[in-house]
Amino acid sequence: MDEQSPLANLRAVLQSAKLRKRQTATSVAALSGLSRTTVSQALNSESVPSKETLAALAPVLGLSLEALLTMRQTCLTVPPPDRARPARRAPAGDADFETRYRNYLKTRHGSLTVVGLDLRGPAASSWPLDAAYLSLELSEPDGRGQRVERAERALRRSGPTLIKGLAGSGKTTLLQWIACTAANGKLTAPDEPRRSLIGFVLPLRSLARLPRLPRPEEFLSAVGCPLAAVQPLGWTDRVLSSGRGIILVDGLDEVPEALRDRARQWLLELVAAYPQARFVVTTRPTAVSEGWLTGFRELTVRPMSRADVSVFVGRWHAAARQSAADADVRTHLTDLERDLKEQVRVKRDLANLTTTPLLCALVCALHRDRRGQLPHDRMELYQAALSMFLYRRDHEREVVAPEGILLSETESARLLQKLAYWLIRNGRNELRRSTAEKILTRALLSMHAVAQQGDAGRVLDHLLARSGLLRCPSTDSIDFVHRTFQDFLGAKEAVEAEDLLLIAGHAHDTLWEDVVRMAVAHARPGEAATLLEEVLTRSDREPEHRKRLVLLALACLRHAPELDAEVRKKVQRRAAKLLPPDGWSAAEELSLIGPLVLDLLLGPAELTAHLAWTSVHTAQLIGGDGALAYLKPFSQVPDARVRSKLCSDWDGFDPNEYVAQVLAPMPDELPMIEVRDPRQIPALHPLRARQVLVSGARTPQEITNLPHAGHITSLGIELNPALRRLDWLAGAFPSLEALRLAGCTQLDKLDSLGGTAITRLALADMPLHGLGALSTMPALRILQLRALDQLVPDRVPALLELTELNVDNADFLDLLDRWPALTRLSVSGSTFPHRGLGAPLPLLRHIELQGVDLTTLAAHRIPELPQVSEVSVSIPRGELAPLTVLFPQARTVTVVASRPGLNVDLAPLSSLSQLESLTVRGFASVSGDRGFAPGVVRPYRTL
Repeated sequence: MDEQSPLANLRAVLQSAKLRKRQTATSVAALSGLSRTTVSQALNSESVPSKETLAALAPVLGLSLEALLTMRQTCLTVPPPDRARPARRAPAGDADFETRYRNYLKTRHGSLTVVGLDLRGPAASSWPLDAAYLSLELSEPDGRGQRVERAERALRRSGPTLIKGLAGSGKTTLLQWIACTAANGKLTAPDEPRRSLIGFVLPLRSLARLPRLPRPEEFLSAVGCPLAAVQPLGWTDRVLSSGRGIILVDGLDEVPEALRDRARQWLLELVAAYPQARFVVTTRPTAVSEGWLTGFRELTVRPMSRADVSVFVGRWHAAARQSAADADVRTHLTDLERDLKEQVRVKRDLANLTTTPLLCALVCALHRDRRGQLPHDRMELYQAALSMFLYRRDHEREVVAPEGILLSETESARLLQKLAYWLIRNGRNELRRSTAEKILTRALLSMHAVAQQGDAGRVLDHLLARSGLLRCPSTDSIDFVHRTFQDFLGAKEAVEAEDLLLIAGHAHDTLWEDVVRMAVAHARPGEAATLLEEVLTRSDREPEHRKRLVLLALACLRHAPELDAEVRKKVQRRAAKLLPPDGWSAAEELSLIGPLVLDLLLGPAELTAHLAWTSVHTAQLIGGDGALAYLKPFSQVPDARVRSKLCSDWDGFDPNEYVAQVLAPMPDELPMIEVRDPRQIPALHPLRARQVLVSGARTPQEITNLPHAGHITSLGIELNPALRRLDWLAGAFPSLEALRLAGCTQLDKLDSLGGTAITRLALADMPLHGLGALSTMPALRILQLRALDQLVPDRVPALLELTELNVDNADFLDLLDRWPALTRLSVSGSTFPHRGLGAPLPLLRHIELQGVDLTTLAAHRIPELPQVSEVSVSIPRGELAPLTVLFPQARTVTVVASRPGLNVDLAPLSSLSQLESLTVRGFASVSGDRGFAPGVVRPYRTL
């Protein structure tokens, strides 16, 4: 793109501001509330940032939102050079070929194989796509929250898209659906003219084995399309250049890690060459890092909801009834459908299994096969599925050797294990038929009973036809119907081949994560111990992989019912240093490892309040339905910090589900609930919340749409650069008692608050020059003023009824006589001392001093304050003796280190005759704590 374009200019302004502020993309994301991907895309990509993104970035980067929005509008109104060119007329032969190709796509991708539907033959297990496809939900970071939409809606928006989804989540089926829907002209947005798009479905598992990835004119031949030889010369280029093409790249995670950069470069070059074409790429979430594909929107496939599962179960049984000739069988299937829907609804373990289309199909098949009796965990599920696929179906139906080959369940499994392990060991998800035959030929040398029935080719044909686990995506390639079965069988073969060191050597690779866990499950006790010991040894040698390896070892313990006690303790000791996370940064680092962590975090009953808070923070950063299930029990934790955390960082979840499962079950009155995403507003309706904080560029209309506004007593409005007036506030919130305004950079007057019943007011980071309006607020009793750089303290009026004052400017201490009724005072700042502390404040009982050098304060002979009974100080040095001079009658004292690495001696405080409670936090070491009466010094935690 031309570097002088409006978009380039906008990016340059954002990047310069970031450098000027000396910030990183991570710090900008943290301060703005945006995801790192959104920040990176705004700074670097060829996509125009949304209004919401710019509104969040402007205050953080110190830029004018109005100027940014003007630049954004310019980007939208100036067409890119490619669009300005007159359209090229397509040759006459293109239209006929496109009709043939669209029909091919609809036939080739218009049906899919449903796992476990019927194993009597390939045709019987085929399901028409229009009947089989279950609309998936996709989530996308959006401004300050997550946009959750059905796939058909989310994918109508243009721009390169990366779809992340777990194994079996339906990514491949989604691409099939896109190809067919695009060919039928149903993928365009509602405001666009309906037109057919040309899809190019490119499975990377097949392409990765080519010497190089294909050029556009080679797309059809690379995937074995029989029409490749007759496509018009230059046709693919014309389709993509005209914006009628959609490139569907399946399985970025199925490319060997060493070749992944090659695939990325290939994709980015295609995007650069054809900016008008659409791109959709799929991958497992852990295969690539956030922002790895620059300029791509990142959407995540959400686990199936309970409603989705019910729909899937209904469709699965409907398809099964269509293939059943007997009326009694159809009736039985109807009964099974009803029973399974009820079991999924009431059994939590079963509900946790049915989170993807693959697992849901397996459960349906096993429920039918076992007449309603189902496994309880995933390993048991996979083993039962294999037994059903490889033996029971044919045996119980008396289907005997239709291809002239008769294999036992064990024989079939052993042969499939050989194929699966070759794929895993070579970093592939697909192998040539000739390679498969060579692998089976070697296996048959030691399987005499099988070898007598036929050669490797015939045995392979039997496995393809009867196992239900192998398929031929093209005439010369073979793969497993799903990576899960490949990992399960390959891990078993690796264990039987005693390749434990090889498994451990790949344990850092996210593609081997399930292989390692399944290998521990398959292994005998001694083998499992050896494997875990080697993983821990690697964690010592390789610090860059240490946390992932240790946590993976811990995750494996649940799959090892019998294991050497010392090995188990060794793994648990290593993991104890990482779990639970002991602070903010530790939680953020753990969250980067991904959903694996959710299986390892402790529940609320096993955690202190502090560790419960950090664990909740970790789960909220990971997000998704797994995190939601983890967070649900924390709604019963009584600790105020944990309850507030649950209410403040929930924009990464489906708002209705989060309210129903986490917030609504909370006993007693809810803490302040933070709203960052407008979709959270209607979700609050069941709560009748009394305290709400609205963050971001929300309009007055959006704020007044808060459910039960007349019930709200405490309202916060933060980081709102669009808010200019407050004349709507009193009418919309008649019960309002407390108001917090912070980061409202266009709000410079508070006149509209006059005469209101507000008793508590907090103001921060706003362009206020004077606060005369406060004198017209007769009910005001509590006032907080912070980061008001333009405010001169003496322009704050005398408020004779004010009882609490919280300020970050020590100059206010010279004016304390304006507020004679103060009972609580909090001051921070390094400009002490101030003789104003000696003002007559007979009612002052609590004082908080933040970042104050007590020695300097005492040296200026500040008068003692005997009326103060509660003292809280954060100090840059560990000298405490001045507290006994300043506050001789103190009963409760809290001392906090204002910087890391401080030591403190508590002995001087033992002279306080009235002292009843002493709390100490954040110091590297504490001494002198033995001279106090029993129970005075509260338990403390050193760093």
